[in-house]
Amino acid sequence: MNGAAKLSVVSFSLIYLLLLVVLFIMRRAKVDKTRLLIIASVRMTVQMVLVGFILQYILGNPHPVFVILFLASMVAFSIHRALAKHRDLNRRFKLYVAGALSLSGLTVLAYFVCAVVGKSFFDAQFTIPLAGMIIGNSMTGVSLALKTFTEGVDGGRKQIEALLNLGVPPREILHPFLSTALETALLPTINSMLGLGIIFLPGMMTGQILSGTLPTTAIMYQIAVIIANCTSVCLTTFFSLSLGYRTMYNGRNQYIGYRKEQ
Repeated sequence: MNGAAKLSVVSFSLIYLLLLVVLFIMRRAKVDKTRLLIIASVRMTVQMVLVGFILQYILGNPHPVFVILFLASMVAFSIHRALAKHRDLNRRFKLYVAGALSLSGLTVLAYFVCAVVGKSFFDAQFTIPLAGMIIGNSMTGVSLALKTFTEGVDGGRKQIEALLNLGVPPREILHPFLSTALETALLPTINSMLGLGIIFLPGMMTGQILSGTLPTTAIMYQIAVIIANCTSVCLTTFFSLSLGYRTMYNGRNQYIGYRKEQ
């Protein structure tokens, strides 16, 4: 099989013409996000080009320190993005989210690289691309879960207060909100499992086939990635919320909420 066709700068730049279609439709539909789309496109391009040069250097000069630094920056940024829209969470809740995202993502990554692929954890060629998918999906999952959880708690404030007045422990009151949030976090991955191969071909599999990898090998990698993503999202979300929601009541079983000021 031939490798991926090389793209010149001119031919590659043609892909940006498709964004004009998106901008046109957004304008006609009066969707006021054109500026955000342009900023996102520019930011994506700059970030990807920079990462490309960094990865090219790391792959050309393999060293465990580079892998550690890259993973550390990836985890730090994912924690920042996951908590960016939840700045009102109390400090302990945030620490639990950060710890769950770091430990769950890196544990699943290590298992995947070392046990499934059979490579060293410090092999940048495998660890960094897989980390991007696993940690990235965990970040998205926990972000969705936190949004669902906090909106559920805020929306069910009267119900919570009524149950507290009846003497129901906060732990029992809050647990259903946790379950709903976990379900919300897992649904995108589960839905992708249901449609995998029949409705769409995922990015990793498509990329491997374009680069000349045998479809059977690409399929095995893609299945492994999807399962790893599902596990990492589940672990990250479960530990974030199951530990985080305990910060919402004190040792005397008094409800204090998830916000800083509460």
